[in-house]
Amino acid sequence: MSLRLRVFVSLPLIIASIPSSIHAQESMDKLWGDRVVKLRAENAQRGQLFDEGNYAMFIHWGLYSLLGNEVDGKTYYGIGEWIMNPRMAGIPVEKYKQLAGQFNPTNFDAKEIARIAKEAGMKYIVITAKHHDGFAMYDSKACDFNIVDATPWKKDPMKELAAACREAGLGFGFYYSHNQDWTFPGGNGGPTTDEEGNPATFDDYFLKKCVPQVNEITTEYGPIELVWFDTPGKMPKEYVQQLVDLVHKNQPRALVSGRAGHGLGDYQTLGDMEVPRENIEGMWESVDTTNDSWAYAWYDEYWKSPKEILHRLISCVGRGGTYMLNIGPKGDGSVPKRAEQTLAAAGEWIHRYPQVVYNTAASPWHHALPWGDVTRKDNTLFLCVFDWPKSGKLYLPNLKTKIASANLLSGGESVPVTWTAAGDWAVINLPPQAPEKLASVIQVNLESEPIVDPVWALDPGMDTEVLAEFAEVENAKKGRKRWMEKFGEWKAVVHAHAFEDGGHASWEIDVHQPGEYNVSLTYAGTGRLVWSVAIEGGEKIQNQQNSSHNYQTFPIGWMNFSKAGRYTVSAKCIDGDIASASLKAIHFEPMQ
Repeated sequence: MSLRLRVFVSLPLIIASIPSSIHAQESMDKLWGDRVVKLRAENAQRGQLFDEGNYAMFIHWGLYSLLGNEVDGKTYYGIGEWIMNPRMAGIPVEKYKQLAGQFNPTNFDAKEIARIAKEAGMKYIVITAKHHDGFAMYDSKACDFNIVDATPWKKDPMKELAAACREAGLGFGFYYSHNQDWTFPGGNGGPTTDEEGNPATFDDYFLKKCVPQVNEITTEYGPIELVWFDTPGKMPKEYVQQLVDLVHKNQPRALVSGRAGHGLGDYQTLGDMEVPRENIEGMWESVDTTNDSWAYAWYDEYWKSPKEILHRLISCVGRGGTYMLNIGPKGDGSVPKRAEQTLAAAGEWIHRYPQVVYNTAASPWHHALPWGDVTRKDNTLFLCVFDWPKSGKLYLPNLKTKIASANLLSGGESVPVTWTAAGDWAVINLPPQAPEKLASVIQVNLESEPIVDPVWALDPGMDTEVLAEFAEVENAKKGRKRWMEKFGEWKAVVHAHAFEDGGHASWEIDVHQPGEYNVSLTYAGTGRLVWSVAIEGGEKIQNQQNSSHNYQTFPIGWMNFSKAGRYTVSAKCIDGDIASASLKAIHFEPMQ
């Protein structure tokens, strides 16, 4: 990404050290020279860690972590930081406040957390100073409901973590819930009267707690890279502006998240767990978590694998953005071991291939390719291959710039590979085995700036998924659909739906290798649905398949593309409960 501070409207053990990778890193430093970006917080410019580091750690840790989603012997399934809310356990304010007397996180180790982040390849840490529950995880003078005054631990972990980050060369920042506060009178969702029974207004909360606390976190913990506000709701614009101005006054180098509200943030923050499928202009971030819950939940052992972490990270960097990945420490302050393991394994890969992640630009294809994704540095492309082609041929469609050289990277080694050009397509010849288990990297040096036609193209060697997000619709609708699998665990899809008579979704498809392709659709709906897929001016197929609520993929049949070139392919629901039909993607698998 290039550093462009733009304003957007926000959208609602195991590996203690890696000595083998150190030697590989030294070799890579020699190989890549000044291409290896060594960003450290103390010499970074405003926003540089965000803009060029591209990878950060988010930490949700608070009083709620002590419960781990279990209250009075009952487990509540969903995001742990909302456990107090009526939509979860509905814990009364006074009962929740009493939990502070049991909060004694003696296993908290700030240096260990900084080590985990650094070995994961992350460039800064953002941690919850105060979440919606109103409990301050630092020594706040604005409210005695804080970790120093209200707990037996009597320590300020934020002082320790800020110091540990500085020592490790990492940036440091705070999450602060500026609108919601469920325990302070007048806060959104909080008590409507004070302790004396007098009516409390939002101004009471904002002036007595919110503004003083934002002032505290931006003046008492050294240099701050970022203040991450959240859930502005209906907070008046002038209030948000006051907070943003306060952050910029106290911390001129700091960025403010897009979720401050009213378009007043310094960059755009996408929805929770949202990884975009198409390039996004300007500065933006995706926020995600290592399992399903942001805060610690005792039952949640569904961890993202190292490969999935890398895939989502490179997808964000390849779309032009930053990826901030969350961990949820336990109530005792310790980091779940499996979260540490998976971050460390992904981090080993990043330390071997730093040039792929840091200070890189978006893919010129504007979307992922069937085998993986691409990041770019000037006239150099880094092809990150997650699915190694069995044919030994990796296809680069519609690349109009000539290739100067191509090399397969493996740790500190760089092995030249051959390629051929067929029209605008380049075909790179690869060995039968991938050199990396997680993702292999091919460096392609171009003769000039990459020029690519980003039209969707069918890979001759593997399944190509083309999302409805990229379709044109007629007599149908295209929009974003969000739902929760569990409370707070958001899923999202851009889908084609509301098919009327003659309604369809269509795509322009580039075919390099003519022949037979098996066509499948990923969709949801009710009962058995009949779908039709057609090539404009060519053959049409249709089939009935059962539907699902969670977007399964169903085969429709074979289609023939008789010659190389551009085609328009359309899909529509023609029978069954058409009103329920929701199309996510179309797939083309070459029949060898």
